[in-house]
Amino acid sequence: MQNDKIVVGLDIGTTKVCALVGRKNEYGKLEILGMGKAISEGVVRGIVSNIDKTVEAIRKAVQQAEDQASINIKVVNVGIAGQHIKSLQHNGSITRQMTDDEITVDDVNRLTNDMYRLVTPPGSEIIHVMPQEYKVDYEEGIIDPVGMSGVRLEGNFHIITAQSNAISNINKCIARAGLEIDNLILEPLASSMSVLSDEEKEAGVALVDIGGGTTDLAIFKDNIIRHTAVLPFGGNIITSDIKQGCMVMQNQAEQLKVKFGKAIADEASENEIVSIPGLRDRTPKEISLKNLAYIIEARMEEIVELIYSEIVRSGYSNSLAAGIVITGGGAQLQNLVHLVEYITGMDTRIGYPNEHLGKSKIDAVKSPMHATGVGLVLAGYQSLDQREEKHVEVQQQEVYNKVVTKTASKEGSSKRLIDRLKGLLSDDID
Repeated sequence: MQNDKIVVGLDIGTTKVCALVGRKNEYGKLEILGMGKAISEGVVRGIVSNIDKTVEAIRKAVQQAEDQASINIKVVNVGIAGQHIKSLQHNGSITRQMTDDEITVDDVNRLTNDMYRLVTPPGSEIIHVMPQEYKVDYEEGIIDPVGMSGVRLEGNFHIITAQSNAISNINKCIARAGLEIDNLILEPLASSMSVLSDEEKEAGVALVDIGGGTTDLAIFKDNIIRHTAVLPFGGNIITSDIKQGCMVMQNQAEQLKVKFGKAIADEASENEIVSIPGLRDRTPKEISLKNLAYIIEARMEEIVELIYSEIVRSGYSNSLAAGIVITGGGAQLQNLVHLVEYITGMDTRIGYPNEHLGKSKIDAVKSPMHATGVGLVLAGYQSLDQREEKHVEVQQQEVYNKVVTKTASKEGSSKRLIDRLKGLLSDDID
């Protein structure tokens, strides 16, 4: 039964490490059984920089999730991000022997697996190979070639690479925390699974996931991922600007951003003032919310312009009928949708991971900041389904082979019996 299986997503971010335990209910919706969070001090811009601190955060988050869900966690689906992520387009082909036979799933898998053997720049390795479209002999634009006849099978692929050291450090952290990795998934891909609808992916949409250290971009068109990018800016750089501009502590700057921050300065009141406690018997510091909004707007404009220039660079800026969907912790900033629409001229909405969620006892999971974690659980279920399908195919093939062998042996026995009878008859005639 599907609802007997439990999947765990582990989001190792720059600001937080979050573990989510999920199970699908009878309606196919995701039910979150447990959630654990820990402050992430060993990760900088999506890359593990301190293994001991990251291991400690992973253990803490997993322990909390275990206590809430009343289970022992051993296997997790982990997200990967960072500026080291690169994407490229590549074309591959295979030549089949039989022209009469139909193209099978094995042929498609052989072509896809060939892509993993591509030579990548030193120090990097392929983490995802995603088919765009196929070509059978001279027939182009085929989405699923299985069942067609042809000799030459070609495919266009979207290939995502990551730094080998970054992958190795994640593996090391997970192993030291006493866990195993089931799947390593690019974080914007995971986020897209939890916040985008099939209609949006079909029409054309840009998913922007604003995290603490990085902003991830994934562009979809015709239900296929067309472009991915990771920008080295996130919510933390806004916090740093507030810290410097308002002359306050880091934690105070973060609270100012979360509680009072606005992405458009004109929306802030001239007269509103926030009082910050002074250091060591000093007088409290008064900060104008208008000035705070100016600091945030300046940096946010820069980030949005970088996102838009990346969308233009992808070549899909005029093909995104569904516009932009913003998710991640940074999506909670007030007036951000209006700022993005003003700069890009594209329809924009906030992406909440509610579409695939059923009734959960943890309401906090419905926040955009948990879109990646929910997506990692969904990705874990998807790979589970694919493995089950493969297992069923193998079993069916084995049954078929047994039947064919049995039939062949029966036919052989019958043939031998007929031959013996013929021999006896010929002896009698002689």
